[in-house]
Amino acid sequence: MFADSAKIYISSGKGGDGHVSFRREIYVAAGGPDGGDGGRGGDIIFEVDKGLNTLNDFRYKRKYCAGNGCPGSKRKCHGADGADLIIKVPEGTVVREAETGKVIVDMSHDCQREVILKGGRGGKGNVHYATPTMQVPKYAQPGRPGRGLDVILELKTIADVGLVGFPNVGKSTFLSRVSNAKPKIANYHFTTLTPMLGVVDIDGGDGFVIADIPGLIEGAAEGIGLGHEFLKHIERTKVFIHMVDAASTEGRDPLNDINIINQELMNYNSELAKRPQVIAANKTDVFYGTEEDTVISLLKEEFEPKNIKVFPISAVSGRGVKELLYYVKGLLNEMDEEPIVFEREFEIDNITFSEEAYTVEYDEEENAYVVEGPRIERMLGYTNLDSEKGFRFFQKFLRDTGIIDELTAMGIEEGDTVKMYDLQFEYYK
Repeated sequence: MFADSAKIYISSGKGGDGHVSFRREIYVAAGGPDGGDGGRGGDIIFEVDKGLNTLNDFRYKRKYCAGNGCPGSKRKCHGADGADLIIKVPEGTVVREAETGKVIVDMSHDCQREVILKGGRGGKGNVHYATPTMQVPKYAQPGRPGRGLDVILELKTIADVGLVGFPNVGKSTFLSRVSNAKPKIANYHFTTLTPMLGVVDIDGGDGFVIADIPGLIEGAAEGIGLGHEFLKHIERTKVFIHMVDAASTEGRDPLNDINIINQELMNYNSELAKRPQVIAANKTDVFYGTEEDTVISLLKEEFEPKNIKVFPISAVSGRGVKELLYYVKGLLNEMDEEPIVFEREFEIDNITFSEEAYTVEYDEEENAYVVEGPRIERMLGYTNLDSEKGFRFFQKFLRDTGIIDELTAMGIEEGDTVKMYDLQFEYYK
């Protein structure tokens, strides 16, 4: 089954903890601290794999975690860095932050490899904390936690030209004639259930990439039918070939069909409706008598004053196809050659992750104020409360983070108990 969107959880690795140890060698008295630093946590990296064309692999695995850094060890040995995790995606994949829907990165064109989440920094060993007044530091810095994030992957087809129109108007037949694509063709609605890409070669010039977008229907922009599943694939295209069944072989009005599809484009993204388009009036090989002249004349009278050229064609016989392709190539040549890329909207470094948070609550059963959270746990891990310097740092931390203010706002009084994991103390101003 073709998959062009997926929601996954990604997490970079935790940094390794710093180590506490002291030199213990014969004839070396009081050798001093020699605890090494922890290793860096692994990064989450997205990389384009041109051999992929769907997001099927993400249907079966939804959680991706990089390796954790190893802790430091004695003799100033540095812990090994955690392994980076490289996630392979098809070219054209847009990575969005799940909660806001904002774009983190567009994996297309010049962006083939991107570090999305950096691993946590390794903690410093106790060798870094030796001073003239503290020659035997008995604490080391814990490693920083990794970062976790829910993201949505969306595959948006990379093509110069989008082939749009109602189901069963001959788009697949047209694509198979003008390009190297081999779509499945049959006389059923929604035979094409996946976007198809083909390269169109033009004599005497560069070709272009065309995408057959599966049949749209009225209400597609609101998600009716398979609307949203397909509309995302035309957002990169610069020109639309709008194909209609000019012969009305199924009793449809070609002029009305064009207006409906254009309205769906407008409803989905108003910018799409402003892009150049050309009408391919298909199935002219089944007209009788003067029917063709009448239908084509009506289409031209309606759309050519709007600068939308109409080409009568037959995807089966090839009539009029070459003229249509050269005209489309001319439109592309007049346009900016810059590819359509989705700009970054979401900066990873600007958000506060859960490991930076803490909570201040009153526990009635224990008759104590409880302060917890990864940030508190990390601070206690590298603070030596037995030393005067460490205790002053602890007091400053409580003030600077606003914990004292929160306790005061909750009504704490002198002599009340405050608990922080294994640490318990009485509160005094």
